Amino acid sequence: MSATLQTATEARSGKGHKDENFPVASHLIHPRNRGAILAFYDFVRAGDDVADHTTLAPERKVELLDVLADALTGKGPSDPEAEPLKRELLARGLPATHALELLDAFRLDAVKNRYADWDDLIAYCRLSAMPVGRYVLDVHGEDARVVWGPSDAICAALQIINHLQDCGKDFVRNDRVYLPQETLDKHGAAISDLGAAKASPALRAVIRELAERTMGLLDEGAVLPDLIADLRLSLEIAAIHRLAVVLCRGLMERDPLSEKVHHGKAAFALTALGGIATTLARRPLRGRTLRRHALGGRA
Repeated sequence: MSATLQTATEARSGKGHKDENFPVASHLIHPRNRGAILAFYDFVRAGDDVADHTTLAPERKVELLDVLADALTGKGPSDPEAEPLKRELLARGLPATHALELLDAFRLDAVKNRYADWDDLIAYCRLSAMPVGRYVLDVHGEDARVVWGPSDAICAALQIINHLQDCGKDFVRNDRVYLPQETLDKHGAAISDLGAAKASPALRAVIRELAERTMGLLDEGAVLPDLIADLRLSLEIAAIHRLAVVLCRGLMERDPLSEKVHHGKAAFALTALGGIATTLARRPLRGRTLRRHALGGRA
């Protein structure tokens, strides 16, 4: 692809929602909401492909992301990547805030390729991951005061799991390192270790520590399926959470540079079904969970 791309469409990688590590608007989601979620995904995917493009200059990436933002908000000309989401937002009376925050994350990706510490990484997740969950919850009419907090924790965890799984690819392909420098220094690991065929013991220690911290985020968000009013969305999130826990445990034990961490299709389905079954069994106790959550977790 040439560095003279004129639109975000020309930067598209061809990757779709079925290629993601976690389900995106699976058929658990009610048909009335799947279109709105897929429109959001497609818009965000277009921005992500711009940010990840290997030959575009950083300033050109930012320009193309600005064009997407202006098309979505109506400040600029129409863009085919923005129109489906723009229609969904208008039909549902939702703001463009969550999508625009994702574009802010992609602008960061265009100009920033290192992270100082855990807090720096979480601040990135606030833009790159948390708005995704918030948008899905808003589409379903869930109470933001109840569900945004645990959703933020799960979404940050999903993002970091992806970073850990792809740490070698991100470094080799885009010279991008999401592993915090503070954690690398703590274990005596070098950024150049990410370019090896196999992780060094020091890099494995870094990945293990970050996976353990990520498991803490998943623990924080574990209550989310029980807080959600929409049963189908509750089951979708339960499946995603269970898959994330298994992946996170895998990252504590396996080397993402040389070993496959992700599930096969059969294991993927069984793990997801386990999360769904557990949430269904707890569903009659949802009222009690809501009351306990409102009291800050106290019985």
